Amino acid sequence: MNKSGFVFGLVVLSCLVFLSSCKNDVVPKPASYLRLDYNEARYARFEDDCPFEFEVNSEAKIEKDKNCGFTINYPKMKATIYLNYKPVNGNINALLKDAQKLTYEHVIKADDILEQPFLNASKKVYGMFYQVDGNAATNSQFYVTDSTKHFMTGAVYFYAKPNFDSIMPAASYVKNDMQRIVETLKWK
Repeated sequence: MNKSGFVFGLVVLSCLVFLSSCKNDVVPKPASYLRLDYNEARYARFEDDCPFEFEVNSEAKIEKDKNCGFTINYPKMKATIYLNYKPVNGNINALLKDAQKLTYEHVIKADDILEQPFLNASKKVYGMFYQVDGNAATNSQFYVTDSTKHFMTGAVYFYAKPNFDSIMPAASYVKNDMQRIVETLKWK
């Protein structure tokens, strides 16, 4: 083989190596979560023989428990709102203390707990709505009362490991439904 053929072969080989080595650097993709969009909520009035009524999302399935307690299930989101009703019999302070204690038991896992007072004097519905941020077992809770006869608590739980980033769309959707319950609650 002559010298010019060797040089030509070396140049062609170098060009092939150079052109084939021009690739993008491999960069691992960051962790991400599935984007979930839900239907716009439509609400309907719910009432039975219990001493209250409220509006509930028509997509949810509501079941009565004992003593006028209810579970409102969201099967697509694997979430449930638990509503508990108790009559007030001179024990309003104990009921308030228990409701607040339930919320602040999540302070270990919570990043922040936002308290939003609720007042509807025309319907005699007073209470507190809690938004619990972070990887707590529940991210929304409330209590409402008329201070003399009625007391109700509500909390949402997801049937998934608490990872607020992954359940945030569903948590926001259900939180809005809980706020609607509080805003439309009427004592009988």
